[in-house]
Amino acid sequence: MVNPPTVVVQPDADLLAKATAARIVTRLVDAQALRGTASVVLTGGGIGIAVLERLAQAPARDAVDWSRVDVWWGDERFLPSGDPERNETQARRALLDHVPVPAERVRPMAASDGVDGDDPEAGARRYADALREAAEYGDAVPVFDVCLLGVGPDAHVASLFPERPAMYETERTVVAVHGSPKPPPVRISLTLPAIRAAREVWLLASGESKADAVRMALDKAGPVQVPAAGARGRNRTLFLLDCAAASALPPGFYVPGTV
Repeated sequence: MVNPPTVVVQPDADLLAKATAARIVTRLVDAQALRGTASVVLTGGGIGIAVLERLAQAPARDAVDWSRVDVWWGDERFLPSGDPERNETQARRALLDHVPVPAERVRPMAASDGVDGDDPEAGARRYADALREAAEYGDAVPVFDVCLLGVGPDAHVASLFPERPAMYETERTVVAVHGSPKPPPVRISLTLPAIRAAREVWLLASGESKADAVRMALDKAGPVQVPAAGARGRNRTLFLLDCAAASALPPGFYVPGTV
């Protein structure tokens, strides 16, 4: 049985980014103490990249042994390598260029000028193969220590948009997304089965435009219509919000911001 989500609210977006960065340090250090390595799934978007920037600036970041961290992505815009709109490009500039993660432990999703050419389906299959190779016990994906996800105004997570074909996927772990409501129209994304393999899923939302999406995701909505409602971790699910994103929740529904 999946535990109900915990909702933690910070006063503003800046404190949300700082607190989430601190949580990441603690989570990765704890995972390394238990298993020797740690794994994280990164997200893009304004608050997602702000978290990575704060993590790069945090003095405590060096408590993590970055040589033993595996880095994955939840989704990617299918654009050429180095395009400033790619989540990978933004994450490298915000964090990965500033910490000593070995190149072979950083697993970006396919670019449109990569080895598979302009074929997002082939890129999705290649990423699924990489996940399977990194998993243990014949699983389809590794058991990620933490999966970061941004929540969109329409309650999408990764590049899983409401009522789109990917929301009905139950077998594949990675899919190509066509006709995305947000540009660019072509993307690659983990599916909900892959996201649910994470020990912990952290859903990030900042700003009043996300308030209704957050409320629906916590109100027993179906995941096909509200993808954020289906993003849950094996051990723990956190909704990490600022006050604006939490403004549609009933009083007393959440705990004040803490690390």
